[in-house]
Amino acid sequence: MPLPHLDRPFDYLVAHGLGEDARPGVRVKVRFAGQQVDGWLLERLDHSDHPRLAYLEKVVSPVPVLAPEVLRLARAVADRYAGSLADVLRLAIPPRHARVEKEFLPRADATATPTPPADPDPASTSVGPQVVASEGPVAPVEPGGWRDYPAGPALLRALADGRPARAVWSALPGEDWAARYATAVAATVAAGRGALVVVPDGRDLDRLDAALTATLGPDRHVCLSAALGPARRYRAFLTARHHDAPVVIGTRAAMFAPVARLGLVAIWDDGDDLHAEPRAPYPHAREVLLTRAQLDEAAALVGGYARTAEAQLLVETGWAREVVAAREVLRARTPAVTPTGDDPQLARDPAAATARLPSLAWTAAREALRAESPVLVQVPRRGYLPSVACDDCRTPARCAHCAGPLALPSAGGTPACRWCGRVAAAYACPHCGGRRLRASVTGARRTAEELGRAFPGVPVRTSGREEVLADVPGGAGLVIATPGAEPVAEGGYGAVLLLDTWALLTRADLRAGEEALRRWAAAAALARPAADGGRVVVVADGALAPVQALLRWDPAWFAARELAERRELGFPPAVRMASLTGAPDAVADLLAQARLPEEAQLLGPVPADGDRERMLVRVPRARAAALAEALHAAAGVRSARKAADSVRLQVDPLAMF
Repeated sequence: MPLPHLDRPFDYLVAHGLGEDARPGVRVKVRFAGQQVDGWLLERLDHSDHPRLAYLEKVVSPVPVLAPEVLRLARAVADRYAGSLADVLRLAIPPRHARVEKEFLPRADATATPTPPADPDPASTSVGPQVVASEGPVAPVEPGGWRDYPAGPALLRALADGRPARAVWSALPGEDWAARYATAVAATVAAGRGALVVVPDGRDLDRLDAALTATLGPDRHVCLSAALGPARRYRAFLTARHHDAPVVIGTRAAMFAPVARLGLVAIWDDGDDLHAEPRAPYPHAREVLLTRAQLDEAAALVGGYARTAEAQLLVETGWAREVVAAREVLRARTPAVTPTGDDPQLARDPAAATARLPSLAWTAAREALRAESPVLVQVPRRGYLPSVACDDCRTPARCAHCAGPLALPSAGGTPACRWCGRVAAAYACPHCGGRRLRASVTGARRTAEELGRAFPGVPVRTSGREEVLADVPGGAGLVIATPGAEPVAEGGYGAVLLLDTWALLTRADLRAGEEALRRWAAAAALARPAADGGRVVVVADGALAPVQALLRWDPAWFAARELAERRELGFPPAVRMASLTGAPDAVADLLAQARLPEEAQLLGPVPADGDRERMLVRVPRARAAALAEALHAAAGVRSARKAADSVRLQVDPLAMF
């Protein structure tokens, strides 16, 4: 049950007629508090400590979809995030699709074995073979691109030997990261172990899918993503559950996927917020995978062009080793990165401090286009003018109904609210009465319009969340993209322009600098090396720490700096922090019920959205388990009392302010 005070197993009797189908891992129906509810059969025993038991109502399907190792992981994740096992299982097991399940029923019946009354053999709870499926011997894995990293070949040898190597990988610019991951997976499969790789989105999943198909051959891996749709997703999940392929790849939905003899867990670009689950108990894919590596004694690989403070903590504590390229290799592969806000540039172009497209950026784009090379322009906002203000007094334009920001959809469009969608055709500034609007923030489509006029005759295309471009062929052209939607250009981009950097750097977020560097590095990595004419122009002051890290292409230095500052200030990941959001009385009641560790510090309360407030609880990392247990128990007391107002409880949330 999802209620915190009912977060425990309950015993039921199994009738003789259900004995064959009632195996651990199957879905069942039971009578609970006078209602028929869904459940999971966790274990079969020959006795119970409770004298009176109800009977199992129904076995929904004889296919055991809940694997023992996934159950163990789900319990650990629930404890880690002060959540309920039911909520984690809801994330781990996709909704049932009866038509798809019929395709697997004959195999489930063929592998069915009578369940012993006590001390069940864990192997009998599975539906398929307990060894990794293989279509023949796998050839020895060549290091390939891993040779560019001094520790790369050693990592592959450890994977091929079945050792639990743990690595934090900083990828080179222009690196084919999908091919490197495919090589690591192939080394794991060669050792007779399985692998699980999680990527942020569908574009990355397609790249990894193609790389694994080229390396392992067809039908050797399963793609699992929530975007597949109910039927395809459930079919992919059951394929993984039957261990028909040794490798599972996917987006966040795959972090709990069952894998036989797990030997490697890997995550790409762990700083992407798409890895954070928005549903309770709000687990992060990186933490789930690292927990799996710990429980299953598997290898772990955390990779990206940038590095998070969490990944740096793994390196500094000795839990993982870093895999970085030698400096001479890095210099040969890195494009020339230039800021526009430092003193030499301001001396040449005094307007560079305020211009949206300084002369340096314009010149870099013009030279790349003359060389018949594509140019990538990254802007942080999509749309046309996502934020406007009064042209006379510069007051931000707000909706009269909900106070949301007004936006212009096109040059001749009517301003409309981004929150409620109401059109403000007769807008008048409440401060000065002015009716003219000016741009506060420029979106991707307006940028494409401006650059189209600046470079007449040059093809201009946009790539964003609404429509992501496929790979860009060679030849001159401008590509305007929002972060995460940058297409790969054939041969690399001749120039990459990073505009409106202030929008990323000035966010009221603990991770603003880290996120800015991550997005810039992902775009800059698509440029050609400096020896081939590749240039990156970042419209920002070169003295800023994220810009310095980009100039030197040293994400490890910036991550170490961020981690040191967070240690000094007492912020995650140097400490564990929980966020409690709700009505003031509800938050105070939960804290009054919680037996917090002596080291716990309360920060707040501070206003949240609406009438709610947020309280932060901070403890040392060594007391993280005690904090989660105390908060979960306090939530259980409130749910048992049927408290009217709920409290949103998050451990180590991405956004705390």
